[in-house]
Amino acid sequence: MTASSDSTAGDAGPMTDVERLLAFQEIRQLADRYAIALDARDLAALADLYVPDVRATKADCGRDALIATFDAAMRTVGVTFLHVGNHQIDIDPSGDTATGIVYCRAEIQDGGPDGDRWIVQTIQYHDRYERRDGRWYFATMRGHLLVYGAELGQNPVGLPAANWPQNQTGWGSVPHDLPSWQDFWS
Repeated sequence: MTASSDSTAGDAGPMTDVERLLAFQEIRQLADRYAIALDARDLAALADLYVPDVRATKADCGRDALIATFDAAMRTVGVTFLHVGNHQIDIDPSGDTATGIVYCRAEIQDGGPDGDRWIVQTIQYHDRYERRDGRWYFATMRGHLLVYGAELGQNPVGLPAANWPQNQTGWGSVPHDLPSWQDFWS
């Protein structure tokens, strides 16, 4: 393994190329896991992606406060699907912090689980990451910047059941069949 010239891992010296590649992959997984946990309404898994002392609101810190913040926000939308795209990551010379920009395309059932409006958004997240005890986390609430939002041409809410794989169109079973989704709405 060779040392990278522009990053070090704290007191351990320069990060190796393999350590840098591993860091990039672990940070990318944060964005992917965020999307999957949010869509499934698995708020405990979502909160676990953040540092334990994350500032959830101006007044509250910690993962429990973060769960409460996400719970309130996600009650205003029904089904969501976040599609993670481009992800630029810049690891600081310390090797223990990084910043990133993530593109995301979201499909959202606006208005809660009974909402009949289906929108699409293009989002850019501006993130800060921190490595603690060898694991990467989101260091802060994600900076969520809207590029645009628009109603989708055909609203899939209320489509007849797809009965996948017999039919290619119609309403499927995800996320409604996921235990975390059912727990969130019960």
